Amino acid sequence: MTNLTTLSRREREIMEIVFSLSSVTVHQICDQLDGQPTPMAVRRMLAILMEKGQLKRVKHGREFLYSAKHSRAIAGVRALRKVLETFFDGSVGTALATHLERPGYDLTIDEVERLSQLVEQLKREQKRE
Repeated sequence: MTNLTTLSRREREIMEIVFSLSSVTVHQICDQLDGQPTPMAVRRMLAILMEKGQLKRVKHGREFLYSAKHSRAIAGVRALRKVLETFFDGSVGTALATHLERPGYDLTIDEVERLSQLVEQLKREQKRE
């Protein structure tokens, strides 16, 4: 499967629409994209995304419904792994520290609590090993 980070800008825009609506037609995608692409142009992009393993389709009446082949979470994890490998030598810790050290990246109390719980859980697991 092609990683989401290797998709073109327009392909990522289409995937965002598919993720937000779950199941879409060509005309629904045309309505949501900037630049008023033709249905034929959108069909070609959808065919490319199917070739890249991002989409699946089913016949529904006279048209096809397109949906993501994998959940948004799975696609996100795969894209994040690629970013981690490319920019942070595969280190989640380095990426997170880099992100948190930059000004303007404020976390909510709930996010801080969630991260704290995860760090504590990792510490307990490492002590058991």
